[in-house]
This record gives sequence, C-alpha cells and structure tokens, in this order.
Amino acid sequence: MWRLRFFPIHFMKIKFIQFIALLLLLLVTGLFWGTWFSLSRSIENFSAAEFIHIGKIIIKNVAFPMRIILPLCILSVLLSVWWYPSRNSAGFYWGLASLLLIIITLLITVLIEVPIDNQIKLWTASTTPSDWEAIRAKWQLFHSLRTGTSLMSFASFAITIIFHSEGRNKKTL
Repeated sequence: MWRLRFFPIHFMKIKFIQFIALLLLLLVTGLFWGTWFSLSRSIENFSAAEFIHIGKIIIKNVAFPMRIILPLCILSVLLSVWWYPSRNSAGFYWGLASLLLIIITLLITVLIEVPIDNQIKLWTASTTPSDWEAIRAKWQLFHSLRTGTSLMSFASFAITIIFHSEGRNKKTL
C-alpha cells in the first residue's frame, strides 16, 4: 500500500498511537465500569443525603481528570483509525466503530450526565428536590448506557489491534 513506503517507522507510529489509545480507553472504561459496578447496582439503597454526599465526592474526584483523559482518548482513537493501513479491512471498521462508540460516550456524558451532576453539586440534604429519585434514576440509566458504550468501544478497539497484528503476520500490510 502506498502509505506504507517507510513500513518500519510507520508501523511503529501506528503501534505507539494504538497503545496510547488502548491505555486511555482502559482508563475511561475502567472509571465508568468501576462506578457502575460499585455504585449503580445498589444506588436505590442510598438515602438522599448519602446519594448527595457520594455524588459530590465522585464529581470532585473525576470531573477534572476526565476533561483531559476523554478528549485525549478520542484523539488517539481517531489517529489510530486515520493511520490504519487498510481502509477496506475489518480492523479499520472495528476501529471506526470504537471511535463512534467513544464519541457517543462523550455525548452522553456532556449532554446528560454532566448537567445532572451540576444539579447534584448544588443540593444539600435539606434542599433535595422532591423528584430527586427520578433524577437519580435518569443518571443511573444514562450512566449504564455510557458504561456499555465505553465497554463496546474498548472491545472494538482491541479487535482492531488484533486484526492489525494478524495482517502484519500474514504480510498483508
């Protein structure tokens, strides 16, 4: 293929970007999975005061790092797809699926979850809105969805790397 004239250098650049993308996808997915696994499955058991307290702590811990990690993750997946050596291969399409899924994850986060988090940050045990359980249920639903999209993005990207490795072993690059 014409894009691989300098095969060893190009191949190493792709592998490095793929490694960074996979690492960042792991961090993003791990954060969402960990929260889902430890919190979302039992969230209905928390009182309003407990939910507010836990929510504020989680928001404080993850809001800033995710502003950096998630965009870098998307950029690295985009570069991996952009530089993928064979655009008409299964690996390329798995990479494209990974990119679309992580963008959906970002959209769920920014358009739905963050506005809910911003509401929770203002609550106290005495100023909890009457519909706080409905808001909590909405947060939980969309958190589960974004956990699913991030898991599928990670899996899709892992498949991309597997296909890329297979292609190199078969000398199809």
